[in-house]
Amino acid sequence: MDDKCIFENLLQLTKGSADLYLHGTIESSTENINTTFHDILCETLKMQHEIYKKMEAKGWYPAEQVEQQKIQQVKQKNSAQ
Repeated sequence: MDDKCIFENLLQLTKGSADLYLHGTIESSTENINTTFHDILCETLKMQHEIYKKMEAKGWYPAEQVEQQKIQQVKQKNSAQ
């Protein structure tokens, strides 16, 4: 297995973990459990971002550049709702 494949697997696993922790945060029954899931979720999202940035730097996950006009259109559409 090459490095790109390993990073792709890490990214998918991290995204899956973040999804589980998000649901745990949303559905937690006590403040203590909510805080625990929230803290783990935040750490997992940081980890996911670091993996993504490394993949992007190696050209394995290129980020598409979006025109400022399109960003403004989305902002306006969402602020109207």
